[in-house]
Amino acid sequence: MAPNLEQLFRLYHRELQQLAYRRLGDREAAADLAQDTFLRYAGLDHGSRREAIANPRFFLLRILGNLIIDLRRSRGRRSETTPLDELDDHLLDARPGPERLYELRQQLQLLHQALQELPPNCREALLLNRLHGLNHAAIAERLGVSPSMVCKYIMRALRHCARRLGLVAE
Repeated sequence: MAPNLEQLFRLYHRELQQLAYRRLGDREAAADLAQDTFLRYAGLDHGSRREAIANPRFFLLRILGNLIIDLRRSRGRRSETTPLDELDDHLLDARPGPERLYELRQQLQLLHQALQELPPNCREALLLNRLHGLNHAAIAERLGVSPSMVCKYIMRALRHCARRLGLVAE
C-alpha cells in the first residue's frame, strides 16, 4: 500500500526543507519550496500515476530539485536588465486588457471564497506567510502552535485554494 500524503509529509518534509536550505541559503524560500513540493505531488493524477511511483522519496526529491531550478532561473531573469529603448511601446504598458482584467477578477473572487471556506487558523497562517512575509516560527508564536502545525495549516490552505481555483485535480 502506497503511503498517503500526510505520511509522506511526516517522513520527508524536514529532509526536503533542509536540502532546499543547503542549496539556496534562504530559510523562507526553503520552507516555501518544501511545501510546494508536496502541493505538486498532491496535484498528480491519483489514478495511474501514484501507483507507478515506486520510490516516493526519490520522486519528492526530484520535484524539489526542479522547483529549485525554476526558482534560480526566475531569480536570474529578474536580475537581468534590458535598456528601455530596446523595448517596444506595447511592452511598456503592463496593464492587462479588459478580458484579462475580467479573468483576474473572477480568480480573485474564487480565491476570496476559498479563503473564507478555510478554518480560521489555516487562513491566518497562509495570509501571515504569503501576504505579510512571516516565517513559520513567527506564525507559530502568534497562533500558539508548533512550526510544524503552521506548515500543515499552510499546506492545507494552499491545497484547498489550488483546488478551488482549478489549478489541481480534486
